[in-house]
Amino acid sequence: MIAVIQRVQHAEVVIDGQQKSAIEQGLLVLLGIINEDNQEDIDWLSRKILNLRIFNDENGVMNRSLLDIDGELMVVSQFTLHASTKKGNRPSYIAAARPEVAIPLYESFVAAAAGQMPRPVKTGEFGADMKVTLLNDGPVTIIIDTKDRK
Repeated sequence: MIAVIQRVQHAEVVIDGQQKSAIEQGLLVLLGIINEDNQEDIDWLSRKILNLRIFNDENGVMNRSLLDIDGELMVVSQFTLHASTKKGNRPSYIAAARPEVAIPLYESFVAAAAGQMPRPVKTGEFGADMKVTLLNDGPVTIIIDTKDRK
C-alpha cells in the first residue's frame, strides 16, 4: 500500500456535484493498493498514520498525533499512486489492484482505522469520479509505502 498523508485544516469529497464527506482539522489519506497487500499492511499502516507526530504542540513543534489532537480522518482510494512511468508518457496502472481485490482491502483499512479513532472515519467512494478539495496545513505531506518500511 502507498499512502499520501496530508495534514489539512479541512478537506471535502464531492461526487456528481454532491458532497460525499468532509472533515475539519486532521488528515486526508490518499490510499493506493496492490495485489500483494494484506492484513499485516493494513494494521501496520493504520497504526503508523494515526500515531504520526505531525501536529504542533504548544511550542510549535510537530510532536502530536492525530489521536492526540482528536482530529478527523478522511481516506480516499487512489489507484494512480501505483502508476508506472518508466516507459513513454502514458502511465501504466497494471500494478494497482483490480477492484475485486482492492475494495475489500480498502474497506478493511477504513475499518482498522475506525477501530482506533474516537470519531467516524470519512471516505470517498471507491471507483467514483471524485473532486477532492483540501487546505493543506503547513504544508505537511508524507508518503508511506508498506513495502518499504525503513
